Amino acid sequence: MGCTNTEQNIDSLMLVCCGILGVFKTICFRIYAKNLTDNYSSARNDYLTIKNTEYRVIMRKHAFMGRILSCFMVCFSYISVTIYSLIPLLDENLVDDQDVQINSTNEDIVLEYPMPSRCALEYLYVPRSMYEFICIFEFIVLVLTCTCNHGNDSLFLNITLHMCGQIKILKANFVNFVVSNPQVYNRFNDLIRRHNYLIELAKKLTESISIVLLTQLFISSILLCIMGFQFILALKTHNVVVMGKSAMVLCTFLTQLSIYSFIGDHLKSQMEEVGFFIYQSNWYDLPTKLARNLIFIIMRTRSPAKLLAGNFIVVNLATYMSILKTSISYLSVLRVMIET
Repeated sequence: MGCTNTEQNIDSLMLVCCGILGVFKTICFRIYAKNLTDNYSSARNDYLTIKNTEYRVIMRKHAFMGRILSCFMVCFSYISVTIYSLIPLLDENLVDDQDVQINSTNEDIVLEYPMPSRCALEYLYVPRSMYEFICIFEFIVLVLTCTCNHGNDSLFLNITLHMCGQIKILKANFVNFVVSNPQVYNRFNDLIRRHNYLIELAKKLTESISIVLLTQLFISSILLCIMGFQFILALKTHNVVVMGKSAMVLCTFLTQLSIYSFIGDHLKSQMEEVGFFIYQSNWYDLPTKLARNLIFIIMRTRSPAKLLAGNFIVVNLATYMSILKTSISYLSVLRVMIET
């Protein structure tokens, strides 16, 4: 509306990007709903059919890991939103204390909101008596935005970790394969079919998240640079409030990128290790015809299913470090320009 300062404009840009990410994730997951339901149906069948206690422990371990990461990500965002929403209320209380001392009128007081909406509310002639109600409403909107954004992340995170657990179980089946039992061809072919089935499920997951990851990387990279620059300016002017807000936003986006990168790297490494565990099995005791075909399975693992952003950027820890390195280099140049 043309009456806000630079800090509020940056906050508006950040909130708009968060809202776009949340809505875009929901739309994409609805478009690719069949891919997700196939994976979740497979996970339900895995829990119903598993009988080996050791393998059930592997599944529960990955499920527990998914819950911990999801809870940490969601709870951290909720805490950040709560602090983010309390700052305008605390400032308003300070203004009220000063108002009692200098006897200024209510019209002279500039009210701030959790979301930078003062100009729009003044344009719509919203009464000042609704200030507390509007702050609470905007706090609920911010909580819903976090839930939409990180809730979709948790949805994808948990099913991907379950997929990694199934691949780990498959590797154990290859290593513990007993050659002396009858029907060795049928049992080994079952493992190969299971491997192909997991690859197809992983490709469906990659297809569902590809555009979302590209948008996430693009927006996160830009906001990391902008919020980092804001943090540098606040550090130079000793503005503790802006420093705290910038640090919370930076930590939230870095947490998102870290978890996506960790999951992508874990899935890729698990897929690649299938060939190594096949080599560690008693393949030399297999029938000659079956042993010759193992080379094709190992070759298949050389191009594993992996998380791709836009089908051309591999999302793993190397990509994460590259984004951090570029962002820090950019911020270092800006810091030198400010100091000079």
